[in-house]
Amino acid sequence: MRAPSDPLQWISTFLDAQAAELGAAHNTLLAYGRDLKDLVNWMNHHDLAFDTLARTDLEAYLISCDANGLSRATRGRRLSSLKQLYRFAFEEGWRTDNPALQIKGPGRVKSLPKTLDMSEVDRLIETAKITGRTPADRVRNACLIELLYATGMRVTELVSLPVSATRGDPRMLLVMGKGSKERMVPLSATARVALAAWNSERDMIEEKREALGHRKSKFLFPSRGKSGHLTRNRFFLLIKEMAVAAGLSPESISPHTLRHAFATHLLANGADLRAIQTLLGHSDIATTEIYTHVLDARLNELVHTHHPLAQDDVD
Repeated sequence: MRAPSDPLQWISTFLDAQAAELGAAHNTLLAYGRDLKDLVNWMNHHDLAFDTLARTDLEAYLISCDANGLSRATRGRRLSSLKQLYRFAFEEGWRTDNPALQIKGPGRVKSLPKTLDMSEVDRLIETAKITGRTPADRVRNACLIELLYATGMRVTELVSLPVSATRGDPRMLLVMGKGSKERMVPLSATARVALAAWNSERDMIEEKREALGHRKSKFLFPSRGKSGHLTRNRFFLLIKEMAVAAGLSPESISPHTLRHAFATHLLANGADLRAIQTLLGHSDIATTEIYTHVLDARLNELVHTHHPLAQDDVD
């Protein structure tokens, strides 16, 4: 198969294939697109093209990323994007070689994910119940936080949850995860109560909208925006507002923080690591193992803060 002459056609064809063959998530495709367009801009300044780039050219590009102050994580993602592109190009016969094959990444700085203790989660949940302009907003916000902490869902999985999956007081929810992989997550009793309350409010709102000629939404958390559901960004801002109202640091609170709290608290209470991997939808157990380090760090902090001998050392 002959390679496209236009570099942007390289990118669009590659992204189409990723979406069709691998079921790549929307946000993953957007990240690939942004990274590769940045490479195209660099190539244009150096009179280079995808079909003639050599390994030394790609390394020069990555060096320029470093010189421009991009973080280690961003440079690692850029390299991953171009590796995926050139693997695809080689398999499609656009290139007879893969110039990115032997390039090593900058490595990753292993940092422990931020999490919350139980008292902080409780404060956030209680604050969600009184946060919002209308009674319906407050019921919705309480449901969002309860579901997020009870299931450990990714924020995209939560905000795009179909209402059909939540009918009939379910004990389990079917979640569509990354790569269109489905998994079941259990619901706690308090989460089921919050869900039932929001479904009742939601249905009344949707019935009123239907009476005005609007089509009913298929999402649990509907929105009038283009996506049809509450967006990641809106929920991100919303949880920051709740954090401030709860007296918590907004810099340390995000939807993903509650996902980390879900996993860390399960592990602390004796849950099996493989079970947590399944609940979180991790494809690799190594990703889940980070929570053992989080737990170790918290226990270490607990000892150094509260143990009488540690107090003597401080004195």
